[in-house]
Amino acid sequence: MTKNLPILGFKVSTEPVKQIIEYCLNDGKNLVVNTINPHSYIEQKSDKDFRDALLKSDVLIPDGSGIVFAARYLKGVRISKIAGYELFTETMKLLNQNKGKVLFLGSSHNTLAKIKERASKDFENVDVYTHSPPFKPAFTEDDYAEFVRIINEFSPDVLFVGLTAPKQEKLIESIRNRIDVKFSSGIGAVFDFYAGTINRPSSIWIKLHLEWFVRLIGEPKRLWRRNFISTPLFLKDVLLSKKH
Repeated sequence: MTKNLPILGFKVSTEPVKQIIEYCLNDGKNLVVNTINPHSYIEQKSDKDFRDALLKSDVLIPDGSGIVFAARYLKGVRISKIAGYELFTETMKLLNQNKGKVLFLGSSHNTLAKIKERASKDFENVDVYTHSPPFKPAFTEDDYAEFVRIINEFSPDVLFVGLTAPKQEKLIESIRNRIDVKFSSGIGAVFDFYAGTINRPSSIWIKLHLEWFVRLIGEPKRLWRRNFISTPLFLKDVLLSKKH
């Protein structure tokens, strides 16, 4: 198991991303790697299924500067932010070394085609399969059964789901005991970043912990709530937790 730190009721991993992925690929059996950030923390407070999915994660990585701040402020521990994109690239590198298999579940046929084309050049030893699920508010049990069939027929080492939170975490939790993979992970916008359909902020913005600002400018309608509502509410909980 990886080392973790209790933050606001969740066990957040403190390990470097490479060590996490090596553990999952070498010792994993139906493990689930989820991410947590201020927005997902606030969302889970009113969504029991989402909360359960996060709590049942085998590894919960700090995908947000707010979580890094909370670790330092509440526990006096310095941890590093691990973006979903880092999780993805490190996984693909290790799969490429071992001629592994990965299945991408989520997004449109066009985005998935771009992912497969780029991955064939960047990680030529990785066997890639993609599946675009039906676009609907919630999946049915028949949908889940079809996902399970597709996944088990391809038998990937890793399952990446790109449906945004909390839909992707709920899907993984619903099928995790019916699929045979080393680990599954919901990586949301990484699908679009890697496909090039949405530009990822440059490394300068990321190092300055301002990736959120660049993304907000690019997608204001989708991201305004997480930055102007979720983040202040999260910081409030952090401050209140310190007092208690």
